Amino acid sequence: MEPGRRPRYFTPREVEAHARPRDLWVSFLGRVHDLTPLAREHEGDVLLRPILEAAGTDITHWFNPKTRDLQTCVDPLTGCPRYYTPQGRVLHVPPLLPRSDWANDFGVPWWKDVKYEVGILSAKTRLVRVINTLTSQEHMLEVCAEESLWEILRRYLPNNAHAGSYTWKHAGAVLDMERTLEQNGLTDDDEELWHLGLDPSLHAPGLLLHFNDDLTEL
Repeated sequence: MEPGRRPRYFTPREVEAHARPRDLWVSFLGRVHDLTPLAREHEGDVLLRPILEAAGTDITHWFNPKTRDLQTCVDPLTGCPRYYTPQGRVLHVPPLLPRSDWANDFGVPWWKDVKYEVGILSAKTRLVRVINTLTSQEHMLEVCAEESLWEILRRYLPNNAHAGSYTWKHAGAVLDMERTLEQNGLTDDDEELWHLGLDPSLHAPGLLLHFNDDLTEL
């Protein structure tokens, strides 16, 4: 991520879309990482296999949340701590015993290298209906609860390049584009709806777009 910029939020579904060796993302400990350059650099390396198999998924269970390092255990042969990798030894994890063919000059291990980090995994996603009152078109979007309305607008842009030319409203009130849905009074009722046996997707809040008579493009 670029220093000084607000981090971008991603849904789990967006991470799942990057599940190929040449387009490989994973999430762990609440962060999203693009490991495509790592996969390209180590193509054919057997130690890359656990990462390839985990492409597009959350691998938080590989890590100790307190140390933010890979899980460790005590080696029964040496009595010394070692990385615990039941999924198979992975890149930058040293071998159990000393080996002359293991290069340890890689610097920072990939799971600590911030250059791979592209954003934050949303802790909660929501469904919203975006309704263009000019054309009567309606689109259902999955958004991150942490996102501002501006960020939701950018998600909507593929459906309407002139989304910035509209005033966004809910229940007759103009929405503050700098604030989140919750901060704009659109509470997340998903848990209550599930408790009542109702499908939240059928009760997603509606965001009404009112045309401002210009053709702003973002």
